[in-house]
Amino acid sequence: MSDTPAAVTAAPGKASRSAVVGAMFLMATSAIGPGFITQTTTFTARLGAAFAFAILISILVDVAVQLNVWRVVGVSGKRVNELGNSVVPGLGWALAALVVAGGVVFNIGNIGGSGLGTEAMFGLDAKIGGAISALVAIGIFLSKKAGVALDRIVVVLGAAMILLTGYVAVVSGPPVLDALRNTIAPETVDLLVITTLIGGTVGGYITYAGAHRLLDSGLTGPSHARAIARSSVIGILVTAVMRVLLFLAVLGVVAGGVTLAKDNPSASAFQAAAGQVGLRVFGIILWAASLTSVIGAAYTSVSFLTTRRTRERTRNLLTVGFIAGCAVLYLVIGAAPVKLLVFAGAFNGLILPVGFTLVLWVAWRRRDLLEGYRYPAWLLGVGVLAWLVTLYLGYAALTSLGNL
Repeated sequence: MSDTPAAVTAAPGKASRSAVVGAMFLMATSAIGPGFITQTTTFTARLGAAFAFAILISILVDVAVQLNVWRVVGVSGKRVNELGNSVVPGLGWALAALVVAGGVVFNIGNIGGSGLGTEAMFGLDAKIGGAISALVAIGIFLSKKAGVALDRIVVVLGAAMILLTGYVAVVSGPPVLDALRNTIAPETVDLLVITTLIGGTVGGYITYAGAHRLLDSGLTGPSHARAIARSSVIGILVTAVMRVLLFLAVLGVVAGGVTLAKDNPSASAFQAAAGQVGLRVFGIILWAASLTSVIGAAYTSVSFLTTRRTRERTRNLLTVGFIAGCAVLYLVIGAAPVKLLVFAGAFNGLILPVGFTLVLWVAWRRRDLLEGYRYPAWLLGVGVLAWLVTLYLGYAALTSLGNL
């Protein structure tokens, strides 16, 4: 690991392109963790084909948020915590506290999910599987080329998740035409489901995972605005494909009249679709989703505690410590307590409007932080519409906190 400042490690060329691709997949895989898989299965079982509408809304909000976050972070060349401290002294650190608090709790759940994945694959005890998976994640950040290793593993695991989920989506035989019809004209609209789905796929550290990784590629500044926009769109499309395929895989099972197991609905859905092979496939998908989420949560949380001046070696060691600490908590607790997960979920609902308000303010009023770049009015307008949705999410989060 190099002791050179992280801000100058990336240079144009192959390494830079690798970091850009890694940023796209880090954003996508961070949004597809064990919680998302469980949510999608549960909501599909409840709403059937009508859940397609909720997925469409979540993707549209995701597009509006990520286009703005990537554009502001990429053009400014600054992490969101740095932008926050430039706008209001201390705001960046307050946002960092929210991100890290949510990241710790969810990473306990992510490590737990990786354990369940190894259990489905090999019958290995979940705690042992979780510990081994945490060691794999730690090994990535201890390697001499940690950045390259991070990019490659999220791309490989992301591609594996898409291909395997696509296989199950085909064999389950979902009613595609029914799903398409409900995408535009849903039979049922559940606002709580939509809110939960958006908070779980756009909130918290997930919002900034890809954008912060982009900074390491060197693809920053007004001259790269178009390339930044293109990269963010591709990352969003990768996320959308995985969401749709997972929904169709479960919909095919539910539409066939199968009642999913309450204790592990996702595993039972894959098993019903493809037997024991399906169960093993589910294990691989869950492990891949969990491991990439462990990496994404740790990387992004630490990026909020550091700046461009922080040495890469220091940043990697902090990330290793973050993962190790979460792994110890998982082994001691066994899994993230339900109330703690609800609390962290509510935190995600708070982080989204706070952080996104900052991003839009910089886009609108702080042209100096964007190196004089004239921000597109249409993009700011789309962002404001999404911001109104995040305000509702924040309200829902506060309500959840009050009910704990």
